[in-house]
Amino acid sequence: MVQLYNLHPFGSQQVVRCQQEPERVCCGGQDALFVAAGCKVEAFSVEARAPEPCRPRCCFSTLGRVLRLSYSEPGDYLVTIEEKNKAIFLRAYVNWRSRTSENSRVCIRMVGHRVEGCFREASKDQMSIIEIPLAEPPLCISCCPVKGDLLVGCLNKLVLFSLKWQAVNEEFSMLDFERSLIIHMENILPAEISFCAGYVAVTTDLEVLILRLESEVTIDPSSPTKNTLARQAAKAGEKGDAHSVPATQLESEDFVICQKPTELLGEVCRQSGPSVTLESTGLNDEKASASCVQPILYRCFTPDVSSYVFPDDTKLHSLQLLPIFQMAVYQYPEKSRQAVLTPQFLHVITSNNLQCFTVRCSAAAARDADPYVDTTLKACPPVSLDICALRMQLFIGLKAICHFKNHIILLTKAGSEDTPDRRKSSKRLLSRKDVSAQLKASTAVEAGWNLYIVDTISTVQLYKEMVDYSKTYKNVRTQSCIHLLSEAHLLVRAALMDPCLTEPGEKEELLEAFRESCGHLGDCYSRLDTQYSHLALPYYKMSGLSMTDVLTRIDSVLEDGSQNPERGLLFYINHSLYENVDEELSEELATKVIQIFSIAEPKQLPHALCSPCMKNMDPLIAMKHLKKLNPAGMSSVLVALSKAAVALKIGDLNTYKKEMKCHTEMKLVCGFILEPRLLVQQKKGQVVPTELAAHLKETQPELLVASILGLQKNNKIEVEEADAFFKVLCGKDEDVIPQLLVDFWEAQLVASLPEIVLQNLFFKLLSQYIWRLSQRQSPDTKPLRNPEDLINSCSHYGLIYPWVTFLTSPDSLHDQNYAEDLSKLQSLICGPSFDVASILPFLEPLSEDTSAGLSIHLLCLTRLKEHERAIDSLLDRCPEAVIPYAHHELKEEGHRALWWKKLLPDLCQRLREGGEKYDVHLSSLKETLAVVAAELELRDFLNILPEDGTAAFFLPYLLYSSRKKSIT
Repeated sequence: MVQLYNLHPFGSQQVVRCQQEPERVCCGGQDALFVAAGCKVEAFSVEARAPEPCRPRCCFSTLGRVLRLSYSEPGDYLVTIEEKNKAIFLRAYVNWRSRTSENSRVCIRMVGHRVEGCFREASKDQMSIIEIPLAEPPLCISCCPVKGDLLVGCLNKLVLFSLKWQAVNEEFSMLDFERSLIIHMENILPAEISFCAGYVAVTTDLEVLILRLESEVTIDPSSPTKNTLARQAAKAGEKGDAHSVPATQLESEDFVICQKPTELLGEVCRQSGPSVTLESTGLNDEKASASCVQPILYRCFTPDVSSYVFPDDTKLHSLQLLPIFQMAVYQYPEKSRQAVLTPQFLHVITSNNLQCFTVRCSAAAARDADPYVDTTLKACPPVSLDICALRMQLFIGLKAICHFKNHIILLTKAGSEDTPDRRKSSKRLLSRKDVSAQLKASTAVEAGWNLYIVDTISTVQLYKEMVDYSKTYKNVRTQSCIHLLSEAHLLVRAALMDPCLTEPGEKEELLEAFRESCGHLGDCYSRLDTQYSHLALPYYKMSGLSMTDVLTRIDSVLEDGSQNPERGLLFYINHSLYENVDEELSEELATKVIQIFSIAEPKQLPHALCSPCMKNMDPLIAMKHLKKLNPAGMSSVLVALSKAAVALKIGDLNTYKKEMKCHTEMKLVCGFILEPRLLVQQKKGQVVPTELAAHLKETQPELLVASILGLQKNNKIEVEEADAFFKVLCGKDEDVIPQLLVDFWEAQLVASLPEIVLQNLFFKLLSQYIWRLSQRQSPDTKPLRNPEDLINSCSHYGLIYPWVTFLTSPDSLHDQNYAEDLSKLQSLICGPSFDVASILPFLEPLSEDTSAGLSIHLLCLTRLKEHERAIDSLLDRCPEAVIPYAHHELKEEGHRALWWKKLLPDLCQRLREGGEKYDVHLSSLKETLAVVAAELELRDFLNILPEDGTAAFFLPYLLYSSRKKSIT
């Protein structure tokens, strides 16, 4: 379906003053316009902002009448197919800009011949003509706009000439061609060809074939051109179907029976399409243009007799390649003569009308270039959007059209058949014989000709006209408003994607129009109840409008509920309240939001009230609407927590306590998980505790810690965010750790969250325990858990080794906080999960001169299996603990030998030295001898006894060892 809008894409027009009647025109490059008339080509310079927009540049004669001509910007050459005395010639005109007069000398040379012989110093400044001989007459030509290579269509084949530069000397090179490839195609008579970056498109009267040449010198399929392309094959007065049912065309005397269209894509095209083979003709194998050919598409159209079009006059025309592929069907109101496709428009000429249709190139390109174009972040009108016809401009006798930057070039030749009152339309189907007779009988009497340059108006100007036009439908609430604004959006988007857009001022103007168009589309989708209402969100985001701007733009929502907000607006507000955390709505707009949710989506009202954007809301109004909520169908605990939070803002502690007592602690935790913003919010990238969180810190810290832990379990808050939350809540500096955060870390260990990194958590707790013990620093609040609680409830806290109690100083037990921190640290080191080696560098603040420091160092040595060092420390500092240590730690088979290899000799040595610990050492030695006598054989026991000992002292142990053997 084509939408019709009376807009004005065409601006001023001027007549190109040609010397003779134009027959062929082409344009390209920066400013070139060529007009072929008879045996002459006139070149014009077209500059939009010049005092004379179209001025003659030069004129040169051709060998014969020009049948086809094409310009290549790479190489800046013009190539023509010319006819003289029924012979066909292919020629390339090079350095034509140096042509100063029609009588200036030219250099004529043959393609591929050595250029040194024909070069003279004057050749640098004169036009040269390159003759390109072919074995068969050329039918059509195309120049690659990327590389400048030339493709020539002949009967059943295409010939590719590579553009190259022949070096004449160190200072000068001359343009030349090299025939590098022949593409043979079975039963193909090319009517028109198009060639770009290794892609080839060919049309016959009713067929289209698209190929890709694959080689090292063609553009990589992963490049921006990719392996996609667009072809515009417009059939005179008809539209094509997409069915794939092959049939045979049958003819009778008075009827034409048409086959259905056939379309083959990709591999099916290779297997069932026309036969295509390659013949490499390059002199240098390394410069061969292609090694294989990949069929992309084959399409065979069929005549459509429903519009009373004569089958003999039904042919394809207007073939182009663009870097975007999208199948689109245009139903023209009358028979088309020619069409040109641009990224923004399809321009079509009929007998007397220049028509302008919108296209979807920019929509397809946006999706190809940006994978996020259809998300909550971005949006783009769909490729399937209905086509829009902007205008039909009357020109009598239109014959040809071409597009050049912001200009449409039109060739008109008004004859007797173009006069409206002389034309008659047949209302019956004629037979082929009748048609042929009528065509032969008619003669064209030429009445006049003109060559026009029609300027297209600027993108921004046409965009503004579209926006103004859309206001016609604004209050009707129809899809027409969205459609026209989508067209305006695509128009600006296409202009922004133009690689030639380099002017900063023009780009900024387009960007401003782009943002404005996004705002208009957001307004439409927010007001209209359609299946695409959610698009209000991405379009508003792309517009750069703040939530305040959007809420100010929307229609007022009446308090009595007579006007309900649509889904698009609700979707936008919902997401914005979650995402736009740094924007604070005014009290008036916050009240409007409360009214919107109360009317349209009451379930979301508690969530909306928790947004940081609603900071300036009136709590009395919020409480009023919360009390109206029907608990059925929604979370009652969430409503209760919302009321409690609002009651705190009002200062109504009775209501707060009442609501908090309605549910158990577990239920309250679940409520906070449903809406984390009741406790923690984000502002400018920083974590901000709520007033409710601050109140819970003073009154129910256990609930607060459990709730934040629940948020972490459910991935509602990150580990770093939780740490920052407690620091900010307790008003501590970055380097100061509040006890509530330590409580949270301990709760994390108890909960054994699978996603936490245990060693990091161990390090946090150990660092805090060590710092407090070394500084004798008490916690700022009472800890929520004592060591016994942690040991009983958490597997990561182990039972403290029994020998550690011998190291505890009686003085430290009087300070409960100090004792608890020490016990927690000892328990954590004794636990099964802790990597002791990782904290050794951090034990320096704990001196071994204190009992606490000694116990921690000895525990670490013990966990690292360094028992000898631990025994030395115990003998020096606390020999009373040596035997309990040995009984607990030397039980394993690998460490039993330390009793007689380490303890026995060390204790004997210390007894010899005497000292105040003599009695302790003696008692320890006796215990050691008892263990050793039980472990060793008599002979082994005798061998380890000291030689300077008293026999009477060791005799009881020797007797025990000998009796043990006899009993055995």
